[in-house]
Amino acid sequence: MTTTNLDQPQTVKTAQAPRPPGRPRQGFSPLQWAALSLFCIYSLLPLWWVLTTMTKSNGQLYSTFGLWFTSPSNFAENVQILFTRDNGIFLRWLLNSILYAGVSAVGSMLFAAMGGYAFSKFRFRGSGPMFNIILATIMVPSTALALPIFLLMQKIGLINTYWAVILPSLVNPFGLYLMRLFWDAGFPTDLMEAARIDGASESKIFWQLGLPLVRGGLVTVALFSFVGAWNNFFLPLVVVNRDTLFPLTLGLSVWNQTSVSSGQDPIYTVIVLGALVSILPLIIAFLSLGRYWQGGLTSGATKG
Repeated sequence: MTTTNLDQPQTVKTAQAPRPPGRPRQGFSPLQWAALSLFCIYSLLPLWWVLTTMTKSNGQLYSTFGLWFTSPSNFAENVQILFTRDNGIFLRWLLNSILYAGVSAVGSMLFAAMGGYAFSKFRFRGSGPMFNIILATIMVPSTALALPIFLLMQKIGLINTYWAVILPSLVNPFGLYLMRLFWDAGFPTDLMEAARIDGASESKIFWQLGLPLVRGGLVTVALFSFVGAWNNFFLPLVVVNRDTLFPLTLGLSVWNQTSVSSGQDPIYTVIVLGALVSILPLIIAFLSLGRYWQGGLTSGATKG
């Protein structure tokens, strides 16, 4: 008669299921690694060129190897020219871009959240056709709206003001569409009805109960709006003509044109350095808020 010691843990060996024939093993093949490496190099090559160009003078831009550094002294000189040229207007352009993008991101995020909440949780006459019309406006190119926006801003006297750039950027049809998906997936209607039974007002349900549950969606829409407003070039070109109101995108373009057309020495390396400085806020925003908007995209893509 054999006895087993119940105090000692027993391990049970389970046989692994054989890999189905024809099914590839997990991992990348050497060919796939080579293709991904080439793709990474192709994607990072422009950034590397920008980093090396900052250390060159304008003459060295054409006389030296384009993908390697030259002299730290040239970098210091380029930085000095960047922030002192035209009485340091580059810093003013940087602050303008931060103002345009920041206000546009926060405003369009709130408007999209309110509109998405209304279309998601309320049923009213004409809601379906109205939402379809809003979706259809996504396909209208922004250049086609430039002239109507200019005429409208001229009519109400906002040409050459900050509002001429900010107000059109507050309208974000794609953001409204995304927020409707986030409200459908992240804020159950039963929870809203329970809050109403407990006596919560509609504003309290929206601001204190609903918004925290769709935080990922808010960050996603805010980031998309921030990037769109930061990279906006054509709208400021149409509605402002004072250099003190230019964003970075328009200001660097004007520098490039005037330095060539006026017969002065080109400042290509300084403009490249300014372009690099202009993308730093975008990098910081994505790195600091990346965990929110990535999770928001995943939750908004599935409906609960």
